[in-house]
Amino acid sequence: MYIAEYPLSEQEHALLPSDEDVRFYQEHGWFMTGKVFTDEELDAFARESRDYYAGKRDRRLPIMPSTLAYWTPEDGDVARNNDYVHYESDTFRRLLTKPIIGAIAARLTQTDEIRVWNSALITKPARGDFAAEGMFRPVVPWHKDAHYWSTCTSSKLLTAFINFYDCFEGMGALEMIDGSHRWREIDANDSVTRHFGRRSIDELQTMLEETAQLNGDTVRKIPMTSKRGHISFHNCHTFHGSSPNYSQVDRVSISLHLQDGGNTYKRHTMADGSALKYNNDYFCRQNGNGDPDYTDPDFCPQIWKE
Repeated sequence: MYIAEYPLSEQEHALLPSDEDVRFYQEHGWFMTGKVFTDEELDAFARESRDYYAGKRDRRLPIMPSTLAYWTPEDGDVARNNDYVHYESDTFRRLLTKPIIGAIAARLTQTDEIRVWNSALITKPARGDFAAEGMFRPVVPWHKDAHYWSTCTSSKLLTAFINFYDCFEGMGALEMIDGSHRWREIDANDSVTRHFGRRSIDELQTMLEETAQLNGDTVRKIPMTSKRGHISFHNCHTFHGSSPNYSQVDRVSISLHLQDGGNTYKRHTMADGSALKYNNDYFCRQNGNGDPDYTDPDFCPQIWKE
């Protein structure tokens, strides 16, 4: 039974994944919903993104770690990525903590609680129709999020990817490597914990191909094209990436990372003996053991509990 704190409408109940949908997610590592956000909510997303890029903040991050993705106008006309927008923007926070998002995530992962893990406002600039050169060379190389989240005890973390506008393949839609969340990993060193922006595209391409070969599988790319308001979910172990935006329209999205209720901090020791730090570890309050508390309501608000 759902607690009264998180009521769902009749229309929202109809959006919950069926048993067949859950089996699909478990087999393929991704799932596409029906229309979760209304046109009015999507318009609010778009307005807030413009205001955010113009400098609006309802509150500021307390510190700026060197590992933080945080585009500023001085960075120029490049792909924009800004972390923790659910913290800095009240509008984004309200929209991203919509209970139906957590309810869908809980159903897919077969858990009873969902909290925010992180969020990123992402804009992929339009580059026009010049797809001949480097068309299939990814601008976001193949990676899986679990590599960066090695301080998490849970393997059920997942991402909800929200496009503010219709997104088709030529816009650089997110692409999933079908079934890759079930692959056994190749031996790897500490480099896998580095963000893909700090690693070679060719290196990550090779890792993907070698991992597929190790598992006797092939690389099957599935583009997450959809109408605005639909959400694609993917498992934290699913390899994914995307190509440049060759359309005439910017692709504006939010990548909402989610954690299940059982997730807690664990120390991940690097080869040099130091402890890996994810950005949450700089922001979240500490628990009684002095470890980052991944239930911190400021940075990791709960959005669903049964």
